[in-house]
Amino acid sequence: MNTLFRRRLVVLTGSFALIAAAWALTWWGNFSHAKLLSNTLMITAALLAGLSIANRAFRDLLNRRVSIELLVTIAVTGALVIGEYWEAAAVTFLFVFGAVLEAGTVNKTRQAVGELLTLAPDTAIVIRDGEQIEIDAYDVVPGENVVIRAGGNIPVDGEIVSGQATINESSITGESVPVSKTTGELVFAGTTLSAQGGSLLHVQATGTGDDTTLSRIIDRVEEAQESKAPAQRAMERFAKWYTPSVVVLAVIVFALTRDIETALTLLVIACPGALVISMPVTFVAGIGRAAQRGILVKGGQFLETAASIDTVAFDKTGTLTAGKPELVSIEPFDGGSVSEVLYWAAVAETGSDHPLSSAIIAAARGQNPQFEAVTRLLPPHPDDSETVPGRGVLATHKGREIVVGSPKYIVERRGRLPDEVHVAAAQHANQGRTPVLVVVDDELLGLLTVADQIRPTTPAALDALERMNVSQSVMLTGDDVRVAHAVAEQLNIADVHAGLLPEHKLTAVQYLTSQGRRVAMVGDGINDAPALAASDVGIAMGGSGTAVAVETADVALMTDDLTRVSELVFFARRTRRILRQNLVVALGTVALLMAGVLFAGTTMAVGMLVHEVSVLVVVANAVRLLGTRPPSFTQSERSLDSSHDASLSASHSVASVG
Repeated sequence: MNTLFRRRLVVLTGSFALIAAAWALTWWGNFSHAKLLSNTLMITAALLAGLSIANRAFRDLLNRRVSIELLVTIAVTGALVIGEYWEAAAVTFLFVFGAVLEAGTVNKTRQAVGELLTLAPDTAIVIRDGEQIEIDAYDVVPGENVVIRAGGNIPVDGEIVSGQATINESSITGESVPVSKTTGELVFAGTTLSAQGGSLLHVQATGTGDDTTLSRIIDRVEEAQESKAPAQRAMERFAKWYTPSVVVLAVIVFALTRDIETALTLLVIACPGALVISMPVTFVAGIGRAAQRGILVKGGQFLETAASIDTVAFDKTGTLTAGKPELVSIEPFDGGSVSEVLYWAAVAETGSDHPLSSAIIAAARGQNPQFEAVTRLLPPHPDDSETVPGRGVLATHKGREIVVGSPKYIVERRGRLPDEVHVAAAQHANQGRTPVLVVVDDELLGLLTVADQIRPTTPAALDALERMNVSQSVMLTGDDVRVAHAVAEQLNIADVHAGLLPEHKLTAVQYLTSQGRRVAMVGDGINDAPALAASDVGIAMGGSGTAVAVETADVALMTDDLTRVSELVFFARRTRRILRQNLVVALGTVALLMAGVLFAGTTMAVGMLVHEVSVLVVVANAVRLLGTRPPSFTQSERSLDSSHDASLSASHSVASVG
């Protein structure tokens, strides 16, 4: 409970006690000064609750803003002057009550994210000088060995160096099903080891204290909840002319009727409190609910925009596919050996961060059961290396020039290829494999093929978007055209753009937006960053994505489950629907009350009571977002789609460059 909320609660309680005492004296006071004392208590209650309102109105005036609080201050001052003490006390009490209600609701919507702080333990057990010691979690140094026992919470981000366990990662990914992890895999602060079926984990810390994934999630969501969506900024512009208009209207009413009480009542009930509260509370609730599902929205404006998405552009590798390519085949040319082709390809790739490099190097080291390890020791890196994005790698080592890349790139480097090489590469590409040629000192050594698998959740994710009337799915990839179409055919994606460099992906997104489409771009790599920035909503695969992609994007998915994209659209649309409902309630209440004052004699106290009831309705409606569940087809039907994909992927592999 923050200080401002506590202060408002104290003021509210004191005001209520004074009003209750005043009414008690009115009803049961039988001594001569009971009425005077009752009025004094009412005036005190009005001043107690009204001073903070007047203070905010005065500060706004100093900043040249005409706020809603000014309406209340003028009306309450007038009520006190004409002797309407009960109305003055009631108006200020109800206004403070609305402020307490708003603050309490915002606290509640933030609590879902704030509770994540309690998931990360305050202490950690580390090994120093050969002994296990317990220290403050913030004092763990990156690189230290942290010990986590079964049933314990993980205090740092890191890599498992020994042990295996089942881990609940719902605080990071939003996925309720625990995952099994072993040596070499990453773990996150705030996640929990199962108490059964696991062993002691030794984790090498990579992120500690405020530099953990959990801390960054909390920081980002808090920043997002403070940011303002276009609808909220429009409301602020509305308030600038609304408040002066109401004051002018009240003056006109007084000039026509000479009834000061009616004019003051009009000022009070015209306060659009429910309207002002509805937007921030609704967006905060929507962002908080998305965060619970592992969808990190970086601002209300992006949640608002996501509601109108009608086109989603996907990167292929690491997004539609798992992004873990494997070497599938090696074909040496002119009597060469498999080992020789693999060795020189691996030498070049040791100096590259190209998506294929890990698959080729792993095979050269004997980590792929299909191939024997090369007999020569691989160097840590070649003497010189240059990665050409979307094409391949150019390296030199011990005086030898090595080129590893796509057939198109090899043609650019050395001219026309033999027809049989073109035919072989085309056959592999038509099967959904990426063909890679290896050239050493201008001699064509052989052909490698690499393949990746479609993510199990991808078909279900595309189906979910279609059901939500997201009318167009587009693939943007740097891969070979034939490979891209092989993947797209399996996923029923009709709009495919292949062979793209980063600037081409950017151009494709810009073209879609220029056609009036509301475009979301989903990607995970550095080469996706320009397109992510240019789209209406950039969505990064936070689980496997690069830091550049995650930083550039407007939304980060903290799991590699693509069905979270449809959940984002669902939460955004639900937020928009509730916001519209709240606007109808808020504006309708003000309109009815103003009509009641002008034509039915609605009193100030009654009007303010109805007004605050509308605030309660609006806030309660917004809080419903925290209990919103995603559509059932992203849950129950996912297993059916996944089983279908498993059989599909078993017979078809897909490419891994994009």
